[in-house]
Amino acid sequence: MTTFVNEICGLIDSYGGRDVLMEALCQSAKLVAGYHAKRNSALAQKCATISSKISGARSTLRLIDDLPMIQYTLEYGLGEGEPDRITALLAVMSNAVDVIFYPIEIICWLADNKVLDLRNKNTWSYVSSIFSVLSVYLNLVRTLRTYSMNRDKLNRQDVVSFARISLDLVHAISILPRGYLWGGKLSALQLGTIGTLSAGLGIYQILSKIGLNL
Repeated sequence: MTTFVNEICGLIDSYGGRDVLMEALCQSAKLVAGYHAKRNSALAQKCATISSKISGARSTLRLIDDLPMIQYTLEYGLGEGEPDRITALLAVMSNAVDVIFYPIEIICWLADNKVLDLRNKNTWSYVSSIFSVLSVYLNLVRTLRTYSMNRDKLNRQDVVSFARISLDLVHAISILPRGYLWGGKLSALQLGTIGTLSAGLGIYQILSKIGLNL
């Protein structure tokens, strides 16, 4: 029991671990809100508020992610260490999208908190969503490319990683405006379920990496 508690505390102490735990709480609250939307409106509203507050906290924490992302992109370069040019190109494109995405998200955060007065706030939010989808999509394509080149070496962790990225893509597209694939068509219950599953897989991945037997 002590070992388990220590591992969980180690998870919380890391930035990535804390973020995925907050995501799990956020999405779980959204799931409960969606489930009780027509059963208990008061409880649904409370859970929706909790989900919104945690989501806002995660957005605030991401304000400091731009510099580490720039540093990583510069150190990564043009993907000289990748097995082929296609994988390298996908990785470079993914890094470029992320470098652009973070400043856009900061602008949206400043607008949401009324620090900036943007007349076209919805446009900025839409652009942010597009870059979010592109980031996940490129990550998925790069993962598929890598797996196709190492079919004989795939393991359970690879399957979990692919499943999580796929769920993230479904979730990312769902927040696009109506008219773009299934954007705006999923209910809070469906979004919460997808997000909770993705976060659960993320927790599993982190705990497995730090050596906790699952």
